[in-house]
Amino acid sequence: MIVSISASHYLDPAADTLLARFPAPRRALFLDRDGVVNINHGYVHAAGQTTWVGGIFELCRGAHAAGYLPVIVTNQAGIARGYYTEAQFLAYTGWIHAQFAEQGAPLLATYYCPHHPTEGLGPLLRECECRKPAPGMLLGAADDLGIDLGTSVMVGDTESDIQAATAARLRQAKLFSGGDLPPFTEMFG
Repeated sequence: MIVSISASHYLDPAADTLLARFPAPRRALFLDRDGVVNINHGYVHAAGQTTWVGGIFELCRGAHAAGYLPVIVTNQAGIARGYYTEAQFLAYTGWIHAQFAEQGAPLLATYYCPHHPTEGLGPLLRECECRKPAPGMLLGAADDLGIDLGTSVMVGDTESDIQAATAARLRQAKLFSGGDLPPFTEMFG
């Protein structure tokens, strides 16, 4: 049974300023986190575990220049499994947002799924509409932030990212397989 749950999110402290600069309908560059924003070392949830993927700040600066707002969409099974708390995740997410702002590549928001269908603990053990490949995080961001999904794009590193983008009817989704990220204009023209 699938339980309908709205996507959880962290809205950047500068979100109002970003939203004012980009009137609705807005375009987003959706990014998976582990494997696209940072190297996936397994359940990364602290600054000391973080290694940035090469080119990520440049990609986000290019997105801003092209009129796209960067939004992270990430499955966080580590919360469901009890490896770290939601509070620890949110503190780490705040740190990530601060690092991007310092690099002149501010993120608008991070949407996350804290559930897992087979390994979650307590109420986090469930099938939901927010865990990719379901499109719930993308749809939630669109509703909350005035994003036009049909003109938005995504970079993911797994097929479930691409499936979520397709289900949400994004204009384009790219599968990233490692190395350094190319510039935004090279990825999305």
